[in-house]
Amino acid sequence: MSTLIVIGGGLAGSEAAWQAAQRGINVKLYEMRPKKPTGAHQSGDLAELVCSNSLGSNLPDRAAGLLKNELRRMGSMLLECAEGAAVPAGGALAVDREVFARAVTERVSSHPRIEVIRDEVTKIPESATIIASGPLTSERLSAAVAALTGQEHLYFFDAIAPIVTLESIDMDVAFRASRYGRGEQDAGDYINCPFTREEYERFIEALLAAERIELRTFEEEIKRGVKAGAHHFFEGCLPVEVTAERGPQSLAFGPLRPVGLTDPRTGKRPYAVLQLRQDNLAGDLYNLVGFQTNLKFPEQQRVFRMIPGLEKAEFARYGQMHRNTFIASPRLLRPTLQFRARDDLFFAGQITGVEGYVGNIATGLLAGQNAARLLRGQPPLTLPRTTMLGALCHYITHADMSDFQPMKANFGIVPPLEQRGRMNKRQRAAAYAERAMADLGTFLSRESI
Repeated sequence: MSTLIVIGGGLAGSEAAWQAAQRGINVKLYEMRPKKPTGAHQSGDLAELVCSNSLGSNLPDRAAGLLKNELRRMGSMLLECAEGAAVPAGGALAVDREVFARAVTERVSSHPRIEVIRDEVTKIPESATIIASGPLTSERLSAAVAALTGQEHLYFFDAIAPIVTLESIDMDVAFRASRYGRGEQDAGDYINCPFTREEYERFIEALLAAERIELRTFEEEIKRGVKAGAHHFFEGCLPVEVTAERGPQSLAFGPLRPVGLTDPRTGKRPYAVLQLRQDNLAGDLYNLVGFQTNLKFPEQQRVFRMIPGLEKAEFARYGQMHRNTFIASPRLLRPTLQFRARDDLFFAGQITGVEGYVGNIATGLLAGQNAARLLRGQPPLTLPRTTMLGALCHYITHADMSDFQPMKANFGIVPPLEQRGRMNKRQRAAAYAERAMADLGTFLSRESI
């Protein structure tokens, strides 16, 4: 039987390699790290998480929770690893990054049908291949993809949030709580830094005036003609300073929204709140939720220490920006994730325009299963659009290119419900989830998967 080549050992590539190998396919998984580093990764582990440690909501009536349930039904290995590396995060699934990446690396590397090759791929193989090289695809491979597709790549800038040490947080000011009391611990899974109106306004003023890192590397690439009319920032991961430019209350209604939280010092809801989420199993590192940034490092220290409770914060990692790359999937891919002009070439992960960790895992799962089916003489699967994964794959392959932008799981991309009478938002979401799981079960039974 032919060997499948998987390019990229991130979330999508690791899941794809595992799914194909579990179906009897010999896999060569290429990962260029640590031989050739990227601008964002810190290790050579497979499936290293970069921007955040959260895989989103676990609640079954949330889009991210539904997508996870679909992955559980379809046998995702990475989701198993994530649940084994989970840290407290209220109703969300967040992981210890290092534990998660080590678990995936061990599972993949020890599989008898997977050979992990630490080398950069610069040309697209002519045999069965999955390209899951991620948003930080190397320049030479990007050029090879561009030559193959005849289409421009699209670029956007993505950002990483800072991480601070637990011992440096002033817990006389900050308090533990999850929104609306959700979470496994009575005290709450998040640490919350409450602002008064005056503190918030001073912080916004300082944030807007702070110095930012110049994006010279990215601008030089733009000038070389690698993109035209691309998206400079992905709306789902805007730097806080960019969000703040949209209006003085934009953060108070965004990442600093105080809903569902009460400051125990006052017994009232704060004017604004920064939430910190546990970043490792040891519980000594915390991520500033939604605080992606491109401020210069000394400015991050100066400005973010204006946040109540973080006056003496010690930064284990500063925020930073990197360029993410994705292809014009509506012109290039089928809902099976196959390249339109070549049956045995698949794309998966963030390079397709799917956003979010779980979306990357999910497209890797589908690409791996479909590549295995193709090599076994079976037709690739097109999932029902009523499922969240099916809806994501339909979106990235059918969207209007005039406004195509990376898309996370959300109920806005699934077909509307049949008339069920009047429902509120939460009832409607539950109905979407119920329909998706029922349709997925019927589909998988019919396909004998």
